[in-house]
Amino acid sequence: MENTATRFLVKELRKGNITALEKIYKIYYSRIYGFCKKFGLSTLEPDDFVQETFLKLWENREQLKEDVLLDKQIFIICRNLIINHLKREAKTVSEIEDVSPADVFEFPHVEENKKRSEILHWIIQKLPNKRKKIFELHKIENLTYEEIAGFLNISKKTIAHQIYLANNFIKEELQNSNFNK
Repeated sequence: MENTATRFLVKELRKGNITALEKIYKIYYSRIYGFCKKFGLSTLEPDDFVQETFLKLWENREQLKEDVLLDKQIFIICRNLIINHLKREAKTVSEIEDVSPADVFEFPHVEENKKRSEILHWIIQKLPNKRKKIFELHKIENLTYEEIAGFLNISKKTIAHQIYLANNFIKEELQNSNFNK
């Protein structure tokens, strides 16, 4: 797309023109989708990142620069969303590696693991019903986000968020329990 046309779209978008956003969406959707697909993310679909990218573009439209290529600005937004997601996902995984229910339930004959298993079971029971169901399906029954999404008819993004909240709750409760004291 020629530079003057994109500058015009950026000007219009900065003014709050929703039609300019729609045009930009039509122009860049497939390129951004392809970019997101390259990352092979397991918890969110490329379409989720595309939607978030355009949402951020709209929310931060006043910050767009007319003298910087529009596609560069859009891809930076998308890249940052993906990087932030990967960081959150990695942090969540590393935080719960020591608290994995699958590890706890593997060796119930060992006294320490038995006690930990009982505490963990008690903590899991304190979770809200839907969060508990999602957590158990993923962490204990080893279902993928995609399998859970099909089973419960919810998005993988919702599942990722619920797992994140459950992990944080469990970690906090374990720290407060007598097991770690």
